[in-house]
Amino acid sequence: MDLGILLAMTLIFIGSFVQSSIGFGLAIVTAPILFQISPSYVPAPITVVALFLSVINASHHRATISLKGLWMAFIGRVPGSVAGAFLLYWVDANQLSLWLGVLVILAVVVSLLPFRIQPTPNRMMIAGFFSGFFGTSSGIGGPPMALLLQHQEGNLIRANLSAFFVVSSLLSLIVQVPIGYMTMHHFYLSLPLLPASYLGYKVAMLYINRIPKKTVRLASLAICFVSGITAIVSALS
Repeated sequence: MDLGILLAMTLIFIGSFVQSSIGFGLAIVTAPILFQISPSYVPAPITVVALFLSVINASHHRATISLKGLWMAFIGRVPGSVAGAFLLYWVDANQLSLWLGVLVILAVVVSLLPFRIQPTPNRMMIAGFFSGFFGTSSGIGGPPMALLLQHQEGNLIRANLSAFFVVSSLLSLIVQVPIGYMTMHHFYLSLPLLPASYLGYKVAMLYINRIPKKTVRLASLAICFVSGITAIVSALS
């Protein structure tokens, strides 16, 4: 096992810990640096890991899942996924790295905004569209939905985001297949990451009530900011 795979597994462990703790963050934390290790990690392998982790988290929080408010987001997610696939088809590696970096920085800025946006049906559909667009093209589909749901109770956020990510990850993988971004090579590349993701989940479950949510959130935002800057600098150099 080479150093690149070990580093990728470490990043996935950290990202899975963050996502299992606050409801999202796997791709934001890991995607820009994973892309620097190998562009093949983004978006398909990280989406496979997101699907795996979301199934686990959704199962753990299944008692608090409320699909009633998610249907409009699912509807918006479908055309968003198709639009993201078109973007993937047209951009090259440097452009994708720049796209990743900009998305991550924007996600950090949005997460720090002080105002509250109520999750109305129309806003859920719009958030679903952009989640599909960003998630399919870069693996980073969490921020639009997390922005709308961030003021809900902790377990409800984790439950509903996990349920949404199960469906959205499947949609992204389906549309990545015909454009060559989800092949057996990408599937095999994702396999060593799954145990690291599960370990991140298990550690998060041990400490979820011991570490303040604010601490995890601020630490993850700091990591996100550094990884976003790294991706932008790499794309422009």
